[in-house]
Amino acid sequence: MANTPQAKKRIRRNEKRAEINGARISRIRTFVKKVEAACTAGDKTAAAEAFKAAQPEMARGVAKGVLHKNTVARKLSRLSKRIAAL
Repeated sequence: MANTPQAKKRIRRNEKRAEINGARISRIRTFVKKVEAACTAGDKTAAAEAFKAAQPEMARGVAKGVLHKNTVARKLSRLSKRIAAL
């Protein structure tokens, strides 16, 4: 257990950040699911719109350090490939 004041503060901060980061990841997953659902339905315009909304959200995840940049690049590439195939 943490004894020093800064260690106690670090624990409090980590809990807050974990909650915020979890919410951010969940939000990104929701955006990605919307794109995938539109792709599955075969609706190219809806998929393109959802993809356009998902891109900045995923980039923000990289900027905030929640996701790795190569992970996001790979996911965006695969999603755009699926949309182009429709």
